[in-house]
Amino acid sequence: MLDQIELLANQWMTEMVEQGSDDQVFASGYLQGHLALSLSTLEDSQQGLLEVLAQDMGTRLDDASSELAPEDLALVRNAWQQLLERLAQN
Repeated sequence: MLDQIELLANQWMTEMVEQGSDDQVFASGYLQGHLALSLSTLEDSQQGLLEVLAQDMGTRLDDASSELAPEDLALVRNAWQQLLERLAQN
């Protein structure tokens, strides 16, 4: 499951870079580092992996909120929701 999440996330981020607006490219790039850190802490055998990932990413984005302007933080949170919805569909 963890490998599939990584694959889908990378596909989504590639789509954002190739087809997204400047804001979408920024937000997906910002998410990429936080997602990599979050995924590295998870084990594939965990039940509810996607829920754990969502909680961890929420915490990471809350902690990183001081790094971004409010409008940039909104872009990143929106991008995370889009990616999370894509992951939940598969």
